[in-house]
Amino acid sequence: MSHEELQVVWLALKVGLWVVVLSLIPGIGVAWGLARMRSKFKGLLQGLVMLPLVLPPVVTGYLLLLLLGRSSFLGEWIYSLTGHHIAYTQSAAVLAAAVVGFPLLVESVRLAMEAVDPALENVSRSLGHSRFSTFRRITLPLSMPGILAGSVLTFARALGEFGATIILAGNIEGETRQIPMAVYTLLNQPGKEDAVLRLGMVSVALALLSLWGSAWLRQRHKRGFGTS
Repeated sequence: MSHEELQVVWLALKVGLWVVVLSLIPGIGVAWGLARMRSKFKGLLQGLVMLPLVLPPVVTGYLLLLLLGRSSFLGEWIYSLTGHHIAYTQSAAVLAAAVVGFPLLVESVRLAMEAVDPALENVSRSLGHSRFSTFRRITLPLSMPGILAGSVLTFARALGEFGATIILAGNIEGETRQIPMAVYTLLNQPGKEDAVLRLGMVSVALALLSLWGSAWLRQRHKRGFGTS
């Protein structure tokens, strides 16, 4: 692989890791809230969380651009505070991929937390532990395989994100050009078929590895509950 191709793969991996790091805590919090919510508005809130998963990614990117673009109110406010714009930067690439992949993390964690026996949490509360202490000592450890599986799926989704990223972050070489954007660019250049094939094979390998890891963690999760 050429230096440019390695740069593209490294940037994609870096963005994917940042997406997981930044999404993990809010994702766990939202999933816990949905798993324990007993409100008639739960379906509506869950639908809002899942919305980026069913919207066309280009539409998601466009909405993010309207919200955070350099001429938007929020974008100008962020620039006045930090001296930096978000749009068309690596931060924008991370944000776009995080928004699109967030529902996968939340849903995986939510299902894992709903599988935790409420009796265990009730026993913990009856022994004097606070709600947060019960969450930290009981719910979180028992949900860990689901959290890990959701993190892997979110990482894999970030590797393949194209629509929202190219709208919000652009296709800037060395800055925001990841595997999907690089493949799209090379397809429009003559004599680049070998490079497209190499990046395609890398993308397939990373996706299969991520899916295998997620499936393995989910099976471990089921076995753990089945023997508990």
